[in-house]
Amino acid sequence: MQSSKTVSYIDEHRFFWFKINRPDKRNAVDYDVMNELEQALKEVKRNTAIRAFIITGTGEHSFCSGGDLSVFHALHTKEDAYAMLSKMGAILYSLMTLPVPTYALINGTAIGGGCEIASACDQRWALPHAKLGFVQGKLGITTGWGGASMLFEKIPSPQALQMLNSATIYPAEEAETLGFVQKIVPAIETRALHESLVQSSGVLRSYKQALVSKWEQTNLKERMLAEIEQCAYLWEQDEHHSAVERFLQSKKK
Repeated sequence: MQSSKTVSYIDEHRFFWFKINRPDKRNAVDYDVMNELEQALKEVKRNTAIRAFIITGTGEHSFCSGGDLSVFHALHTKEDAYAMLSKMGAILYSLMTLPVPTYALINGTAIGGGCEIASACDQRWALPHAKLGFVQGKLGITTGWGGASMLFEKIPSPQALQMLNSATIYPAEEAETLGFVQKIVPAIETRALHESLVQSSGVLRSYKQALVSKWEQTNLKERMLAEIEQCAYLWEQDEHHSAVERFLQSKKK
């Protein structure tokens, strides 16, 4: 069941829109958002008339700030962390291998897990004021939802490692130079999306399946799970918990 934390609908172009609707939390992901995204992806997979899947955030400031630390800070052990991380990792693998073209419309800041969600999409279009970064390293962990494995499939390894290792937040133009963003658009509107795709959902799904077959043959799912296990190990270390505590305290000031 859809809650007020997300908004989803199919528009007149047969595009399925999924919007994270937690602007007061910078559109952070909690378990409700996870479950609703999972259900949305199942509907897209089932409904063969849908031509594309688009994910974005509500408001003008945040695409997605990643996992909701106020919720997930309660997870302390490797086992607890792995349960949450692997759940979202499986959802993002479903997004990565969704049988239609997928777009992340980055309407504002996308950091941490927000960049992992964007990495799972075929195209990343950003508004001019958007900022993007894999900041997990500043919290003593790595990408926890399989984001590094997906990023290595989307942009050249040197640029991917630069984004991951530096934990830098990039303006949209620099993210475009790195190849992470494909297009900078002045506003969120459907005409450019509609014009970038042929009408036939059958054609679109056939081309996507050719790409998915490559990822299946190179064991992307297994690589993502190995990455998630490594993050779960780092998650239970004191370095991570101390960094999160400092972050949460800074938000209270």
